[in-house]
Amino acid sequence: MDITIAIDAMGGDHGPHVTVPAALAALKADNQLNIVLVGLEDAIQAELKAHKANTSPNLRIHHTTEVVLMDESPQSALKNKKDSSMRVAINLVKSGEANACVSAGNTGALMATARFVLKTLPGIDRPAIASALPSEKGNTYMLDLGANADCTAEHLLQFAVMGAMLVSCVEHKPNPTVGLLNIGSEDIKGNEVVKRAAELLRASHLNFYGNVEGDDIFKGTTDLVVCDGFVGNVALKTTEGLAHMMGKFLTQEFKRSWLTKIMALGAMPVLKAFKKRLDPRLYNGASFLGLRGIVVKSHGGADPIAFLHAIHVAIEEARSGVLNRITQQLEIEHLQPSMANVSEEVV
Repeated sequence: MDITIAIDAMGGDHGPHVTVPAALAALKADNQLNIVLVGLEDAIQAELKAHKANTSPNLRIHHTTEVVLMDESPQSALKNKKDSSMRVAINLVKSGEANACVSAGNTGALMATARFVLKTLPGIDRPAIASALPSEKGNTYMLDLGANADCTAEHLLQFAVMGAMLVSCVEHKPNPTVGLLNIGSEDIKGNEVVKRAAELLRASHLNFYGNVEGDDIFKGTTDLVVCDGFVGNVALKTTEGLAHMMGKFLTQEFKRSWLTKIMALGAMPVLKAFKKRLDPRLYNGASFLGLRGIVVKSHGGADPIAFLHAIHVAIEEARSGVLNRITQQLEIEHLQPSMANVSEEVV
């Protein structure tokens, strides 16, 4: 199945130096893939030349005149940067010229622009950010990871529907298990929003496991963990900090003396395997679920390997029909937008 991915070539900390080589690697691995590099043509052409590559029928450049800065406010990007690489890449998804968009740009600006251009699916109040995390059993998907700091129980149900269909399509699991993140597994635990969300999930057609705790994320107790964006973002950043600390401590211990340095040489194969298994680059690519189009957010500091993985996430979502599956499940659940007047924040 031919797929076209629009790439915001200027987004992220490194722009074309990362996005262009990642795009070339994706094309080399998939002969049914088409890529549109969106951004400043001269900068993109220079990077293509550096890699001894040229445009072709499956690789073209869509020139734009503006770039959204990493520290630019979402309001400014939306109002003043209508010809930015980010905005135009999303426009290509709306027009149907691309099946998905990938950007490493400013998260707030990307979410605001994507929501304004693409709009939300029927039955969805607001988009949520979902991503895969490593677990003992493979991958555990989690949402929301920061798009919505305050949520109602109805929002959590919507997140569960979207996340379950994502897991079903991408991981090829017909009936993925859904866990609701809480401070305990008992039904009496949690605040009123979480308790009400549990009731809604039990009454849904989803495979609801029940309440799960923080350690269940990495045990792989459920295929999907649902929470509000405040809790999800804190959990994600805590995980990243812990992984960084563990790696730093391990390095310090192996460098402590000549004996430990010798031991490190002997343990090198195991350490390399361990590092590869937990390589954060292989989990790069967060999905903006709930939009009428596929948008994948790469980490701003991603290298070509990490950005390539984000491209793969977009390809898999497009080919597996995630949007159709979410729409169908929303109809089954008879969900309608609540339009609740709850404050919203992109982290």
